[in-house]
Amino acid sequence: MNKYAIILAAGSGLRMNNPLPKQFHLINGKPVLYYSINAFIQAFGDDVNLILVLPEEYLGTGQEIIDAYFDYKRVRLTVGGRTRFHSVQNGLKLAEEDSVIFVHDGVRCLISPELILRCYEGVIQQGSAIPVVRSKDSVRIITPEGNEAVERELVCLVQTPQAFYGKIILPAFNIDYKDWFTDEASVVESFGLKVHLVEGDYENIKITTPEDFILAREIITGR
Repeated sequence: MNKYAIILAAGSGLRMNNPLPKQFHLINGKPVLYYSINAFIQAFGDDVNLILVLPEEYLGTGQEIIDAYFDYKRVRLTVGGRTRFHSVQNGLKLAEEDSVIFVHDGVRCLISPELILRCYEGVIQQGSAIPVVRSKDSVRIITPEGNEAVERELVCLVQTPQAFYGKIILPAFNIDYKDWFTDEASVVESFGLKVHLVEGDYENIKITTPEDFILAREIITGR
């Protein structure tokens, strides 16, 4: 069965206080995107189609990364959309229904091949695979009356890659956009389908702030 990895890297990274989007920053001499792309190649070798979704003004930068580190025939580029939902839509236009499709945040550069394969097996068994980790912290929810505690054991933190059979995710993304679509799972659920959880990885952080780069550098160096 065909495999597609849609790697989302169309964000501007405003919280980094740096004009260069974080997906292009270097960690140990290589761009953040290098690690995200390479993890899928490590997991599947030549048996994966890579789709990189970028801001239009950074398509050239993305192509330079591909040319420097990968076979240019392995990675296709497309332009990001107004929201994450629309960026995923653009990536899905390059995928086929008879496939397993991964959608991954490009700035989750600590993704491991083991987690990718765990998500793949989850799709084969259940049709979808959403990696999650349990909350280590106490959790409170804001209510109209103030706030209240939530049982920590009932809270999961959602990660990527989120993976689905093509016959599930492709039609789901034909529905109209809603403001509360924060990830692919929420879109598929809105389409009327259940999603299935798999064990995530606490190291699979999303780089959001300068402090995250420090942690990512330490983990990558340790590997």
